[in-house]
Amino acid sequence: MSDLIEERFNRAYELASTTNLSFPPDIMLSFYAYYKRATEKNGFYLPPFEQGDLRSAFKINALVQVKDLRKKDAQEKYISLVEEHIGKIT
Repeated sequence: MSDLIEERFNRAYELASTTNLSFPPDIMLSFYAYYKRATEKNGFYLPPFEQGDLRSAFKINALVQVKDLRKKDAQEKYISLVEEHIGKIT
């Protein structure tokens, strides 16, 4: 089952990476946070941050919100997000 989730996650990422659709910032942050959590190999990922960098602050906030998800759960949430906003994963 884990291999199936991994395969679906990879297809979801490919679909999300090649779409021409535009999304509101909150959806983009969800894509970002679930992807980073699902693919992080050495614990919790934090992007580089400079004082006054609002974009990084939003990214960090999104990552903090998913920090307790297991890798598999983050993959499943990423897949669901892709299916909801882009299309079904075949």
